Amino acid sequence: QVQLVESGGGSVQSGGSLRLSCAASGYPYATYCMAWFRQAPGMEREGVATIDSFGSTSYANSVKGRFTISQDNAKNTLYLQMNSLEPEDTAMYYCAAGELGSDYDCPPLADFDYWGQGTQVTVSS
Repeated sequence: QVQLVESGGGSVQSGGSLRLSCAASGYPYATYCMAWFRQAPGMEREGVATIDSFGSTSYANSVKGRFTISQDNAKNTLYLQMNSLEPEDTAMYYCAAGELGSDYDCPPLADFDYWGQGTQVTVSS
């Protein structure tokens, strides 16, 4: 049974920082992709950042240079360090896990198999 449990959300002022954590257990994949997604009210869920089992990362253009995704394999924990937060970053943040494709690409959003319950991030101006 795979479980993903996020923590670290909260309310900060514009320009502030937060670090999200996602504790993972029961992982079935030899090669995997872990990701952070977010969803603002009335908006579609969008990808924020990904990291795979080889350590390769990718970021949405809107967060490049401000957010950093990382993982601690010893602790089975995924992180998202968020700096220079803006009101537009306000959303529910979810971590997700999926199997890395044969082409070593992360799957599209719909193909991530496991999701956490989400943690709210609110940035005020």
